Amino acid sequence: MSELHELDATDQAALMRSGEVSSVELVQHHLDRIATYGERLGAFITVTAQRAIEQAKAADRRRAAGEDVPPMLGVPTAIKDLNSTAGITTTFGSAVMLDFVPQVHAYVVDLIEAAGLISLGKTNTPEFGLSSYTDNDLIGPARTPWDLDRNAGGSSGGAAAAIAAGLIPFAQGSDGGGSIRIPASACGIFGFKPSRGRVSAGPTGSDVSGLAGDGPLARTVRDAAAMLDVLAHPMPGDLRPLPEPSVHYAEWISREPKRLRIARWSTPYLAGIDAEPDAIDAWEKASLLLASLGHEVVDITEPFPPELEPQFNIIWSTGIASAPIPPEAERLLRPNSRYWRDRGRRTTGTELMAAMQYVEATTRQVLTDLEAYDAFLTPTLAMPPQPVEWFNESGDPAEDHWRELLFTPYSALYNMSGQPAASLPLHWTAGSNEADGLPIGVMLAGRPGEDGPLFSLCAQVEAAQPWTDRHPPGFS
Repeated sequence: MSELHELDATDQAALMRSGEVSSVELVQHHLDRIATYGERLGAFITVTAQRAIEQAKAADRRRAAGEDVPPMLGVPTAIKDLNSTAGITTTFGSAVMLDFVPQVHAYVVDLIEAAGLISLGKTNTPEFGLSSYTDNDLIGPARTPWDLDRNAGGSSGGAAAAIAAGLIPFAQGSDGGGSIRIPASACGIFGFKPSRGRVSAGPTGSDVSGLAGDGPLARTVRDAAAMLDVLAHPMPGDLRPLPEPSVHYAEWISREPKRLRIARWSTPYLAGIDAEPDAIDAWEKASLLLASLGHEVVDITEPFPPELEPQFNIIWSTGIASAPIPPEAERLLRPNSRYWRDRGRRTTGTELMAAMQYVEATTRQVLTDLEAYDAFLTPTLAMPPQPVEWFNESGDPAEDHWRELLFTPYSALYNMSGQPAASLPLHWTAGSNEADGLPIGVMLAGRPGEDGPLFSLCAQVEAAQPWTDRHPPGFS
């Protein structure tokens, strides 16, 4: 039998239902792996071992009593440290929030607990989730388990590293400019950003900008679908709620997609940025795979105008500028955070409203122009995972921002348009042997609101070219 951590969450749940393993055994197994590998990876800011064991004992009692229990009862997971957890320190990756203990859960945490999943702790994230790489002044960088000298990507880097190394089978992340898909690519796992409004930001979060939302990271498409089935329930008062899905995502993955017209492009929408050969190679091979599955893959000119980028920056910077950080605590912020707050403070309300209107109108027109296509294919990133010091080695936050654009010039477009998008781990760079390569994801996106059909396509691709048997060396 495979080691417990080599099984995905779906198989782990099946073992518990059959009585072959208890939740306590499963949770303890993963806590032991966190104790062994977590610090090396920079995966967790906080580990809640005692709480997790107590919840596992309760799950085992419920199952032993013959209760009608949720299908994933007792499976371990984790919560990103941007999401509030009542009674548990929530740092947002910042020294400013080192002692912050919320009084309420984020709604997604309520949903995760209601599904019987057991959080083992809070995963690493950059300060306030601002970066496409994960690093902070609390525990330092999250590292991809494929090369510990390279960053795991951000901002859900701790979660992605933990999943790739088998510390947890799947997890919740969040994505405001690529923060699920970027670390999924860097860590060789599957990451899915849902459509705008699919997952609630309540009760204290906000979706006013329309950019950010929570979603799943997992080793398998079916686990990601199961996690989104847990998360995709609107909360009363949501700003942009999508209705309860009429078909579970776990059902969508068993549906064979129809023959799709898939538009593809690889040219970044910003001048002066080019995708590296490995990213293009991954994209070309994914195109051939999709064609072999019967889909029509069509080359188109990159459809998004470069004028979106400065408008995105206005929205992004005013968001962090509005964070209620006391003046005396500003000195504790990292230079990158101060850079974005300073930019946001210079923005007027009129400029912010104009930026939001421009992004909405422009992406609406792009989607109208692309109505003839069912899905869209690009690289996830323009580069392989980068060394941990590469982004901020200059000490200049403006250079840091430019390097982030060089790294990830594709992902934020789908946050602006509200489309569902996924990174699939279909390619690795060449190494001295198969285990030495670095993961390179490709990105598939769907039409707004059509998360189910996108899951169906991703599951078809996974079945045609499975990736789950590939594990990073040194984390057996």
